Amino acid sequence: MRDLPVVSPHGHVDAGLLLADEPFRDPAALFVTPDHYVTRLLHASGVPLDALGVGRGPLDETGARAVWRLLCAHWPVFRGTPVRYWLDAELAELFDVDVRPSAASADAIYDRIAERLAKDDYRPRALYERFRIAVLATTDDPADDLAAHAALAADPAWTGRVVPTFRPDRYLEPAGPGWPGLVARLGAAADADTGTYAGWVAAMERRRAHFRAHGATSADHSHADVRTDPLDAAEAARIYTAALAGAATGPECTALRRHMLLEMARMSTEDGLVMTLHPGVLRGHHGPTAAAFGPDTGHDIPLRAEFTQALRPLLERFGTHPALHLVLFTLDETVFSREVAPLAGFYPSVYAGAPWWFLDAPDAIRRFRAAVTETAGFARTSGFIDDTRAFCSIPARHDMSRRLDAGYLAGLVAEHRLDEDEAAETAVALVTTQPRHVFKL
Repeated sequence: MRDLPVVSPHGHVDAGLLLADEPFRDPAALFVTPDHYVTRLLHASGVPLDALGVGRGPLDETGARAVWRLLCAHWPVFRGTPVRYWLDAELAELFDVDVRPSAASADAIYDRIAERLAKDDYRPRALYERFRIAVLATTDDPADDLAAHAALAADPAWTGRVVPTFRPDRYLEPAGPGWPGLVARLGAAADADTGTYAGWVAAMERRRAHFRAHGATSADHSHADVRTDPLDAAEAARIYTAALAGAATGPECTALRRHMLLEMARMSTEDGLVMTLHPGVLRGHHGPTAAAFGPDTGHDIPLRAEFTQALRPLLERFGTHPALHLVLFTLDETVFSREVAPLAGFYPSVYAGAPWWFLDAPDAIRRFRAAVTETAGFARTSGFIDDTRAFCSIPARHDMSRRLDAGYLAGLVAEHRLDEDEAAETAVALVTTQPRHVFKL
């Protein structure tokens, strides 16, 4: 498994990074500041986010070195975490760092990495090839013109494959901040009149078509829950009009969002975009941090999840539709065996998404395999999802997943529950054909 290509169907690397192909600025910008996996534990250990460069923009050499020293001085806080595994792998395998980070070794390690980053072999495109990435999916706003994707695809010097992903969350939340303005922006991008509910739906359909034309194969959704209770057209239109005027109640806004999630599934049956759901996150849990530093800064906290009743309206309508691929992720591992696996074990449209974000760790991945495989097998799972903004962590994350899956398969062979040739075939499928099939790549 180790040397097979990387298929990354969900992540947050910017396509512009590969289009520009500029050298990475410095070790802090590469490893620390943009990675909330790293900054959140440092923050929990008393390091302010602004001291880590969060929200400060590009740092000069003095500032970047100060951030790097904070990481190294607090290295023990990562013991036992997957972050430690990923960082160790990146430092050793990419930059030949053979000493443990600490306050004493920080400057020497910084200098080693900075020296390598100045070389052409460490530019983004060269690393893309070195990482053996076959396809990389980004996450994109529905109103994005996708110019970076178009320019990258048209560049004769580029031989990789980067595809956008349609991410409409904030456009589907009428109670969210600035929603009327977002809807107007969506309408402008789609050349549609979003002054009516019908126009809003049409704008979504047009923007999905735009994404499809630029290579997108999936649409990604994350809300507090995945209820898909339908509204009749007149009620949906009434709530939509009230929401635009700021007059809709909280329950009405939630009802409209749940109805629109059902509409997103309907659209997927028509345009073929894979529908991925990863619900159950309270975003911006710490208001003061959210106000000061914005989203994705380490304080999004999981909630309990429920799928069986929530998805029944969707699955009653579309669960057996041949065009729908519905991938269910969760941060609540109690639902793996109780809900996700049984749903994936019956509905031909449903796949159990790999553990991610808080669960993308060795023990949690092993628990996922034990909880899901006995009910849904391997063929009803998604393949690994790295879900990362940290470009250089992609190979380390996939390597960890491959080692864990190989270990799980080896256990089945040792217990005479699987023949060795079947285990080898499954190992290859989990990292090649499975994610390509599930995400229509």
